[in-house]
Amino acid sequence: MAPNTAVRTVYRLTGVAPTAEAMLDALDLDLLDTLGAEPHEPETLGVPAVYVTCGMERTEAPWCETMARTTGISVSESVRRTAALLMLAVDGAVYAIGCDQGYRLIPDHLKDKRFGLTFAIRQMDPSLIRGAVSKSLGQARTDISLTPGGASVPLLGIRDHTRIVRSLGGYLDDLPLTRSRYTRGKAVSAQGGCGLRIALGVEPDALVSDLRTIARICREDMPHQELAFVDHIVPVSDAQTIDVLERALDERLGRPDQGLISAAVPCEHHEAYAEATTFLTRINSSDAFHSTDFELGYVLLRARLAPPGRRLQALREGTVTLCRDRRARMADTLAVTSALNWLETGIAVGARRFFLMDGEWYEAGAAYVDECRATVRALFSSSPSVSLPPWADGESENAYNNRVADCRPGWICLDTKNVANPLRPRDQVEICDLLTPDGTLILVKRADGSGPLSHLFSQARVAVELLQESAQVRADFTAKVARLSGGATSLPDDFTPKRIVLAVLLKNRGSLTPDSVFGFSQITMAQTAKALAARGVTVEVVGIQEDTVDSPTLSSVGMGVGRISGL
Repeated sequence: MAPNTAVRTVYRLTGVAPTAEAMLDALDLDLLDTLGAEPHEPETLGVPAVYVTCGMERTEAPWCETMARTTGISVSESVRRTAALLMLAVDGAVYAIGCDQGYRLIPDHLKDKRFGLTFAIRQMDPSLIRGAVSKSLGQARTDISLTPGGASVPLLGIRDHTRIVRSLGGYLDDLPLTRSRYTRGKAVSAQGGCGLRIALGVEPDALVSDLRTIARICREDMPHQELAFVDHIVPVSDAQTIDVLERALDERLGRPDQGLISAAVPCEHHEAYAEATTFLTRINSSDAFHSTDFELGYVLLRARLAPPGRRLQALREGTVTLCRDRRARMADTLAVTSALNWLETGIAVGARRFFLMDGEWYEAGAAYVDECRATVRALFSSSPSVSLPPWADGESENAYNNRVADCRPGWICLDTKNVANPLRPRDQVEICDLLTPDGTLILVKRADGSGPLSHLFSQARVAVELLQESAQVRADFTAKVARLSGGATSLPDDFTPKRIVLAVLLKNRGSLTPDSVFGFSQITMAQTAKALAARGVTVEVVGIQEDTVDSPTLSSVGMGVGRISGL
């Protein structure tokens, strides 16, 4: 039985009118002529559409000649590659779907760079992310994380105000696409970056319906709370600022290389880069410069030769073609990119810092404050997972912890019950103040300033790292728990915590809220939560109320509890 869906990569195009004529004109007609491409106008879709097909043949595969020299055996095998591109307009938006080499026919500058990612952060299960591609501002580095079975966002280490997420792959929530109707109960996956790789309906009405559903999700749905951070860092859109930056870059390109401009692989083409053996660079020239890798020096030289005011445009219009074979024939082309997309640099405008990445400008630190506030707000909830009594006036921390443990079945007080520091055995390290029956570490602190809270957050990070990294600390800690509980609590020998509760009493500041936490502590709280979440440890913050009555009641529950399970 023929399948009802097929996995395709769909792009949303910008600056293209929703007519068949405009869609065809948007393509590189010279390239289509060279390939002998044949255009069609399908009518079955019921919407304006253009369908382009072609074949690329070689009488001899590129490996034949070199392997004949190596083995002394001459073998000649032909190669045929195909390309198909469907462009269609649905509700005024233009989409492009390539088959085989068809993606090469889509001009890069027409692609909506955030289309697939916009869908992914709204529809992907944040606890089952299979892969992520991200770049760090100012580091000219691409980080790729692959987890075939799926992992939560924190374990990927991509939530950072300096990191730009370019692509996410994973399993989708339930959604009314054609694939879901035929795979009930089975997980559906997708990859979202510049394009969206997903199973789409094969029949004309099913394909159009799927595109409408995807467009509605991108337009109307809110991002998952655990994935909303992806939208915190967006390219600079202010035309005046961009003009200042581009004039400064044009001037920099006119000076000899001072190490201020770095080379970086365009995010969408890292797979092609890994496969390419030949790079063809054309900048202000009909002739191509051949190299075995991207040559930054050559690109900067060609830009420097352009007249002032035209250097940046020369790079934007220049191309770098990635080929799988040194002969660099059309059939061997892997990608054609703008030369500008290979450059990264930073430029200051007054006190503000900006970075060029993938041909777009980003402001360093623009998302820092919002990201910290969002992280701290996510810590607070009206539903505490543990109840802690008020803290009596004048009561010591040790007395409070012992009182809590005495009244909670199975809880153990570990305040001052330290383990040896593996870095300096004569020193001691306190892992936690309280341990619950399910292995949750509770750290308690009364604070009248940011200093005690900084100590609390540092203690949490040290406790987790030591238990995860030091076998001796794990052995000492589990043995101490068994001894103090009289054998009633037995942690596994390889115990590492999965959850930490930070219980805080803010002196003279009322209930614990995001606004009542000291400003410096809001920053360190966010940093601690992210660091622990990246190690697979869920973090909660519990507010403890202050009680001036000498005999506090255990029925009083501290308010202000938050949880981070998916930073």
